[in-house]
Order: sequence, then C-alpha cells, then structure tokens
Amino acid sequence: MPSSDTTALPGDTGQGGGATTAGEPTPIKAIPLRRPGRWIAAAIILVLVALFGYGAATNSAYGWRTYWKYLFDSRIESGVVITLELTVLAMALAVVLGTVLAVMRLSPNPVLRSAAWVYLWIFRGTPVYVQLVFWGLFPSLYKNIQLGVPFGPQLLHIDVQHMQATFLFVVIGLGLNEAAYMAEIVRAGINSVGEGQREASIALGMSWGQTMRRTVLPQAMRVIIPPTGNELIGMLKTTSLAAAVPYTADVYGRARDIFAVNFQPIPLLLVAATWYLAITSVLMVGQFYLERYYSRGATRQLTSKQLQELADAQTIVKAK
Repeated sequence: MPSSDTTALPGDTGQGGGATTAGEPTPIKAIPLRRPGRWIAAAIILVLVALFGYGAATNSAYGWRTYWKYLFDSRIESGVVITLELTVLAMALAVVLGTVLAVMRLSPNPVLRSAAWVYLWIFRGTPVYVQLVFWGLFPSLYKNIQLGVPFGPQLLHIDVQHMQATFLFVVIGLGLNEAAYMAEIVRAGINSVGEGQREASIALGMSWGQTMRRTVLPQAMRVIIPPTGNELIGMLKTTSLAAAVPYTADVYGRARDIFAVNFQPIPLLLVAATWYLAITSVLMVGQFYLERYYSRGATRQLTSKQLQELADAQTIVKAK
C-alpha cells in the first residue's frame, strides 16, 4: 500500500516518474530533440567562411602588407577622431532638433504642425549627399549674413565667403538631415505612451509642455532608444559623405588621400572599413546596455538574480 503522503501518477514504475515524499511531482527530465539539419547547415557555413578566408589571405590583390602598414597610421588615427567628432556633434544636433520637431508635430497649434511637416518633407525627400553639396556651396549662395533691426543698427555681420568652416557645415548638414528622421522616432515613442498618462498629468494641473517634458518623454525613452542607437551607427557611416562639402579630414577622406598617392585603393579601403567596424562594435555594446537599462520593468521575465531571491524567499516561508 502506498503511503498517504505520496501521489501516484499514471504509469508510475518507481523509476523517477512518480512523486516525492513531500507531495511534489518529480521534475521531468527533458531530452532535447536532435536537429541534424542545424549541424549540417553550420558545417556548410563554416566551410564556406574558411574557404573565403583562405582565399582572401592568399590573394595578393588585397595588399595585406599595405593594410598593416596604414592601419595605425597617424593620419588614419586623426581621421578616426574627426569622424567621432562629426558623429557626436551631428547626432546631438539631430536629437535636440528632432525632439523639438516631434513635439511640434503633436502640438495643437496648426502653425507649428505645418512648419514641422514641411521641414520633414524637404529633408526626408532629398538625398543627404545633395544636401551636403548645397552646404558646400553655402558661401556662394550667401556671401554675407547680416543680423540687425530693420532700418536700424546692424547687430551681427558674418563674412561667409571667407569663413573657413567646412567642419561646421558638415555637422549642420548631417544634423539637419538626421533631425527629420529623429523627429519621427521621437513621435512614435511619444505616441506609444498611453492617453491615460497624459490625462492624469493634465488632471494634476500640468500644462501641455509640462506633460510632455515630465510624463510622456521619460516613458517614451523605452521606444526611442533602440532606433536612436541604429541612427547613431548610421550617422557614423554617413560621415563618409563629408567629401561632398568638400571635407576630407575624416577617416574615409584620409584613406582616400593616401591611396590617391600610392594607387592602392583596396588595402586603404579595408583600413577604413576596419575602423568603421571597430567603432560600430563599441556603439552596439553601449546600445545593448542602454536598452537594457530603459527596458527595466517592461517584461515579466525575471532575471537570474530575481529568480534566486524568489527561491530563497520560498525556502524561508516553507521553513516557517
């Protein structure tokens, strides 16, 4: 006769398929399914990668000796620094202006909504390369900029034609173009916040601007951060179009200047690609941790630490 504190299961043979003396069922030993197709596909991919790597390593056309010679060249490293500066400054401008444009798109003021829509229509509808070419021609379009009171004193005069500001023009051109895309990202994040949050803020006496700044935007960050990280990585690579201004102090411009002299474009392009890949990898790691920070509480899936604390709490309750 089985004891009163043991639960018999159908088909129980006493070989691990029954129950424990505490009345809890014995955990089922799960055996994963064999999937030979995965192993075959992995083997084929590894073979193809190995063949490509061997072919590239033994192909003299890649110019690996030149590649290693210029990988850490001082001119390339200075170009990397300039590329990072362009990326950070242009993206900062894009985030600030994009947030303003997104708020204007959602504003109850029809004038602000129309102005934001026209901005997005122009900068999203024309290629960024064409926009940068126009910024390169800016000194020809506007030789002087004068600010002052109409029919009164002049407060500011800028001689644009003789101003050496190609770096500034690249930052402005990239930032203004990216702001149009950031505006849509921020607008999507704002729309992801429930209407109840806004209604509650208004009920507390907040204005529309305070509701956006204190309630909506902080919650929208969870949706805004992932695509913003992708846009930052895209901005890093878009800086290679700075030659349209023209500006050649970035890493791609430096590599192009070098292979214009030694006539070996392939290894120098590989050098530039390696630096872009290295910086992108670092940005992807930062994006991962930033997304994890802002996604706290967004999922019911518990972390290993939380599961351990829960198990410890259950053990204490049972002991009592």
